[in-house]
This record gives sequence, C-alpha cells and structure tokens, in this order.
Amino acid sequence: MTDQIPQQPYPTTPTQPKDSTMALLSMIFGISAYVILWGIGAIVAVILGHLAKNEIKKSAGMLKGNGMATAGLILGYVQIGLFILSVCVITILSLTAGSVSDVFNNINTSLY
Repeated sequence: MTDQIPQQPYPTTPTQPKDSTMALLSMIFGISAYVILWGIGAIVAVILGHLAKNEIKKSAGMLKGNGMATAGLILGYVQIGLFILSVCVITILSLTAGSVSDVFNNINTSLY
C-alpha cells in the first residue's frame, strides 16, 4: 500500500461580475450628447442603453452596470425631449415672427 495524499481540488474563486461595455458606452454617449454629439449622441445612448439592459438581464449576474445603462437612457431621452421642444419653440416663433419682432421693438423703444 502506498501512502499517497489525495489531491485536493483547486479552490475556485467566484468570478466578479464585469461591467457591461454597452452600459458604459451608453453613459458616455449620453454625456457627450450635451457637449459634443448633440443629436446623434442621444440616439446612440438610448439604443445602447436598451441593449445593455437586455444584455445585463440575460447574463445571469455575470455582468453589472444597470445604473450606467439607466443613466445613459435618461440622458439620451432628456436630450431628445429637449431637441423636440426646441424644434416646437422655433417653429412657433418662426410662424409668429412678425408679432414677436413687434413686441421686442416696442420694448426697445419704450426703454429710451
């Protein structure tokens, strides 16, 4: 009989969940929508945010970054909303351009 020591299995360390790349990119594009990429950055942030949330949900805990994806979605949707609001305001102002310019002229002349 031999005196062999039974081999112990290697201790398995649980792997830490990694950040979703799409969630990070969603947040980056959401921030850049206010600084550099006004229109396209918001659209990309919204698309990547939805894809990241779907990816995180399907990863069974192996990916994290749900907060970054949510931040990208919020920033993107707010930017799109502001864009639509500004288009509406510009359209209304352009349709009433004569009356608006008269109001500003009256204000300007009354100050002197």
